[in-house]
Order: sequence, then structure tokens, then C-alpha cells
Amino acid sequence: MRFQGRITNWNDDKGFGFVSPNGGGDRAFAHIKAFERKRRPIEGDLTTYETSFDQQRRLQAKNIKYSNEHSASNIGKDRKLFGHLFGIIFCSFLALLIMMGKLPMAILIIYLATSTIAFFMYWIDKSAAKNNRSRTQESTLLLIGLIGGWPGALLAQRLLRHKSIKQSFRIAFWVTVFLNCAAFFWLLSGSGKSFLNGI
Repeated sequence: MRFQGRITNWNDDKGFGFVSPNGGGDRAFAHIKAFERKRRPIEGDLTTYETSFDQQRRLQAKNIKYSNEHSASNIGKDRKLFGHLFGIIFCSFLALLIMMGKLPMAILIIYLATSTIAFFMYWIDKSAAKNNRSRTQESTLLLIGLIGGWPGALLAQRLLRHKSIKQSFRIAFWVTVFLNCAAFFWLLSGSGKSFLNGI
């Protein structure tokens, strides 16, 4: 018998979560390997599934199929596409300003260095999540993005599929991006140029 329900409490780092049946009832454990299509689940995805019990008599979902390919999944894709396009446009604009002599080369070096550090921090945290090791604090990941590493963090989120689903982190991440960009554009103002000349 197949049931219909929504993905809840999805932990993309570890590849598991739960399916809560529509209309109420016991939720079933859902592992990434139980999905017939290997697209990564998104919180709120509508699915149909069968159930079984493991050796400890815990309810688990199997043969999970997506029912809303054009809803939550497409919204997630659109958000990610916006983020990546924004990162590309910003980096291109930064390079153009430096070539025009509007900003010193040191700014580009700072963004490249912090982005590289951010990418490897995400990679290390992804590995730690998979192997149940001590994790990097989210505040640390946000801080490296705030000081200029957010382009590298965006790249890591795309390539490593890490920290790209959790809504609270995504909101905090984009706040740090906004603050960093605000500081960047301040450097283009009269007071910002005076600050750079005084360094």
C-alpha cells in the first residue's frame, strides 16, 4: 500500500529525514537510498511511499517517489540559481573595478583568500558531518563569509551540496552577504576611498 506525505526534518548532510503522512499518523524514517530518483530531497517535498519496519520495529519509508517535481524542488533550484548568478556578477564587477583602478588589488586578494578558506572550511565540515566528527560551528562559517569569503561559500554550497538546504542558515548567510556587499560599496564612496588611501 502506498501512502502520501511530506518530507520533514531533512538532514541533507547525513542524507536522512522523515516522511509525515498527510492526514496525520506516525511519521516514517526516510533515507536517501530509499528514493527512486536520486535528486536530493527538499523540506516540504510531497511524496508517495511504502512502509516497512526495521529490525527494531521502527517505521521506515521505502520506494519513495516525488509527487511535486515543479513545486518545492523548482523553488529551491530558482533560489540557488539566483545565488550563483549574484556571485558571478559580483566577482565580475569586482574584477572590472580593479582593472579600472577604482579599487586596490589588495581587495581582490582578500576576496580570493577568504573564499578559498571558506570553500575548504565547508569541505571539512561536510566530511565531518558524514563521519560523525566534530563539526565547524555555523557562526564560524558565517563569519568567514562576512569578511569576504561568501563567493567561495556559494561555490561550496553548489559543488559540495553542503549548507544549501537549512533555512535558518540560508537566511543568516544572505544577511552576511548583504552586510559584506554594503561594506564593499561603501569603499567606493568618498569616505571609503579616504579610508583606503589612509591605509
